[in-house]
Amino acid sequence: MPKSDQTRVSPPRPSAAVPVPLAEIAELLGVAAVEGEPATGITHDSRAVRPGDLYVAFAGANHHGAAFAAQAAQAGAVAVLTDPAGAEQAASALTGGLSVPVLVVASPRAFMGTLAARIYGDPSQALLTIGITGTNGKTTTSYLIEGGLKGAARTPGVIGTVEMRVGAERIKSERTTPEATDLHAILAVMRERGADAVVMEVSSHALVFGRADGVSYDVAVFNNLTPEHLDFHPDMEDYYRAKARLFEAGRSRAGVVNLDDAYGRRLAAEAAIPVSTFSATGAAEADWRAVDVQLGPTGSTFRVLGPGGQAADAAVPLPGPFNVANALAAIAALATAGLPLADAVAGVAAVPGVPGRLERVDAGQDFVAVVDYAHKPDALNAVLASLREVTKGRLHVVVGCGGDRDPFKRAPMGSSAALLADTAVLTSDNPRSEDALAILASMLGGALEVPEAERGEVLVVPDRAAAIAAAVARAHAGDTVLVAGKGHELGQYVKGEVRPFDDREVLREAIVRSHPQSRGVEQP
Repeated sequence: MPKSDQTRVSPPRPSAAVPVPLAEIAELLGVAAVEGEPATGITHDSRAVRPGDLYVAFAGANHHGAAFAAQAAQAGAVAVLTDPAGAEQAASALTGGLSVPVLVVASPRAFMGTLAARIYGDPSQALLTIGITGTNGKTTTSYLIEGGLKGAARTPGVIGTVEMRVGAERIKSERTTPEATDLHAILAVMRERGADAVVMEVSSHALVFGRADGVSYDVAVFNNLTPEHLDFHPDMEDYYRAKARLFEAGRSRAGVVNLDDAYGRRLAAEAAIPVSTFSATGAAEADWRAVDVQLGPTGSTFRVLGPGGQAADAAVPLPGPFNVANALAAIAALATAGLPLADAVAGVAAVPGVPGRLERVDAGQDFVAVVDYAHKPDALNAVLASLREVTKGRLHVVVGCGGDRDPFKRAPMGSSAALLADTAVLTSDNPRSEDALAILASMLGGALEVPEAERGEVLVVPDRAAAIAAAVARAHAGDTVLVAGKGHELGQYVKGEVRPFDDREVLREAIVRSHPQSRGVEQP
């Protein structure tokens, strides 16, 4: 059944917490002391309040959290932290015998990370903490770093776009980086369950909104910066400055930065923390270099050269030069964190794959079928260029653009697909509240800007399953079919609902239907 895309899955909390007196919380906030029960937890979501929580209420898109102060108090909140506007709403809500202290500051969100870290006992201090930021490659790099940590006999947790993993527990991610109240709780659970490291993706939104505040990073990694989220950031300078916050003194101890990226070169020069650089193109001035790169259809090999004469033969089980960069970033980060180079290289090479990132779907067909999360023009360009290098026949792509997101990338996505693929099937992605046909019109406009002599076949098939079927029907031996944009996602967001949809399963079903001889099972 479709479900609302507003449904929230509450992340786990540690089973034990040391109570923090409200007087200490007031002191951290710089406000007058109040009396009441000590806090043992913290949340910004009235639906997730547990007995002993500090409830943080701030203005949301539709409502002010203080409007739910009574609900929070009934659930056991020991105090409410809000702003002046919220204080008035809380006073109106807390009637009929409901009474908890209300702490008032100008910006409650600005204190959430600091308070959550204190209430949960500064969990990041107990973990080897590696944060990754950049436009493309964060998820893949995080999985490769996780592999390297395991190769060094560490026990890592993972926080990112695909999921959060705490031991054997997998939690669906609502966003790349959780809110600070949830993030510190998850880190505390990792610590409690025996993790000794965590690798996490850190988005620009997280850095702007303070979601990562209170986290102490041992290593911060910068992959690259290309146009994205320009519906949120007014320009690339603002986007860069948001990412650069991860490299501030007091937030991260050391940085690892991509010297092949223009913004990476700038960051390496401007960062206030010690920075090591890496170059997948073998730039001589980089601290970590990939040389003797051999690209293949299922992965690449290369030699890593590092500071002090360090060297090792490396491999990444994912195709494309961009994955050489991701692997080198992971290896450099692991070495910077103090892991032996041999362990890092072996662990990265052993990673079985990354969900929805050039993930192959094999049902015994005589062509290659892959699903990838590429949902930005530069990412789509890179994936298509990589697949073109290893495709003997024709290249077919199915791609759409998300609604309620940066509208300026729609035409470029259409033109990239039309220029770089032999068949471009434009379709719905996650239209959300927008008209899917209007999004497709923008994409088609970009596709038709490509000169006819350079343009592949362009189809507009709004239904995503039908679009995938259309691409598969055109595939012959030696061809490649790429379904781009949604990757690991298990649903399609349409008009406030999440409709079950997994590109990998839909692609598999289309292959079996269109090519009856293809009835094998997915290969390991």
